[in-house]
Amino acid sequence: MPIRAYGLFWEKDSVEWSPGRGNKGAFRLLGRRATSRPHLKVADFRAQQGLYVLHNNHGIYYVGLVRSGSLGKRLKDHLDDDHRSGWNRFSWFGFRQVLESKDEYGFNRLKQLATLNADESMSAIKDMEALLINVINPPGNANWMNFSNADPWEQVATGDEEAEYRRKLAR
Repeated sequence: MPIRAYGLFWEKDSVEWSPGRGNKGAFRLLGRRATSRPHLKVADFRAQQGLYVLHNNHGIYYVGLVRSGSLGKRLKDHLDDDHRSGWNRFSWFGFRQVLESKDEYGFNRLKQLATLNADESMSAIKDMEALLINVINPPGNANWMNFSNADPWEQVATGDEEAEYRRKLAR
């Protein structure tokens, strides 16, 4: 499957994993494109499916795949399993495209997964190469690889930053 959206080196501590009473399961993995209108887009990537990498201060700690379920649940599970203290950042590479349509918060929705057709197989292979080069950054690769159909997203921290972008979206 081709990579449709990705986030690099997001901070574990910038996510409110347990938002409190009355909000159980309501944490968000918000990402943004641009910083102001008209180009500003914000999406919640909790339901994303794809690959993820857990990083610590020394490099890559763990690599995982989300085929069924969600990126948010897999990452949240790692807060309480054997990996809980092994990571402080994460990168993700999603198969679900970000749509123009919005949810009730003004965040862009994610498209449901489609089946991979034969024409996309070469694109998928190129994207996997780009994934490895972007994450590992081996010294033998002189060129930074881009994904064929994916846009990068910057993390939006829960709290004041989220409120700021929600205000901008509401204008």
